[in-house]
Amino acid sequence: MASDTGKKLMQIDVSSDTVCPWCFVGKKNLEKAMEQSKDKFDFEVRWHPFFLNPDAPKEGIRKSDFYKMKFGPAQFERATSRMTEIFRGLGLEYDMSGLTGNTMDSHRLITLAGHQGYDKQNALVEELFQSYFCQGKYIGDKQVLLDAARKVGIEGAEELLEDPSRGVDEVQEELNKHSSGISGVPHFVINGKYQLSGGQPPSTFMRAFEMAAKDGA
Repeated sequence: MASDTGKKLMQIDVSSDTVCPWCFVGKKNLEKAMEQSKDKFDFEVRWHPFFLNPDAPKEGIRKSDFYKMKFGPAQFERATSRMTEIFRGLGLEYDMSGLTGNTMDSHRLITLAGHQGYDKQNALVEELFQSYFCQGKYIGDKQVLLDAARKVGIEGAEELLEDPSRGVDEVQEELNKHSSGISGVPHFVINGKYQLSGGQPPSTFMRAFEMAAKDGA
């Protein structure tokens, strides 16, 4: 598939949750690979929902308390130490302060953004990841979501978030279509065929681009 620049188009579908640190790592590594491959390919990245903790409380719970309960104190400490190191390698500070909780509202907003352009959607996902992982902000806080939406120019965010049922069916449809057959995130599908899971290094994405390009030649 060629884009209007004559370069081959890589359509990348990403299943992700907004409280998944590996999803942020995967996004950063994907973007490095895209930057290094931009002379050969054009890219369209589309984000789809996944719920790591579907029963997480809407009102939020302290991140440290939640993950200690989920993994146990020793594994929690090891995982936090490892993610801190990985984030630092990407030039980011991993912030374990603040709350975690239900991510439905963030997915409703990301799905809305997709109708306004995938570049806007991608920018929103970046803002939400930065807010949650680097600034200790709660992903279920309406004001945090609205601030991110305003920053990247998403229209209709306030109306969407005012009505807790609006957009839920579409999120469920997206979930069933793109994420029902997977057990973990991030999960990447390139041109509907080549699948990668986890926070892969840029070189792995670049190899997948080449394979997808050959396949579509």
